[in-house]
Amino acid sequence: MEWIIQGLQRLSEIKPDALQKVMSDIKDQRPEIFRSLVVIAYIDGKISISKASELLGLTRIELETEFKARGIPIRSLSEDDVIAEVEMLRACC
Repeated sequence: MEWIIQGLQRLSEIKPDALQKVMSDIKDQRPEIFRSLVVIAYIDGKISISKASELLGLTRIELETEFKARGIPIRSLSEDDVIAEVEMLRACC
């Protein structure tokens, strides 16, 4: 199975659009897998809680509430989180 992971990493370098399509397919066809990938990325510090909430179609507050209920630690907001939050509010309101 490791060859699949390495192949996906390589694909992201060679054809990032193709990997984006794969992720879109996973999101549409296997939302529970997509959700797990987003949560793992957040836990590993690869994405912010604002990005995770955006990807999952939730507000940051909704996702924080869910994470707290599941015992997932909430990292304090970074400058990028605050900027992303402001941009999201500007786009929707």
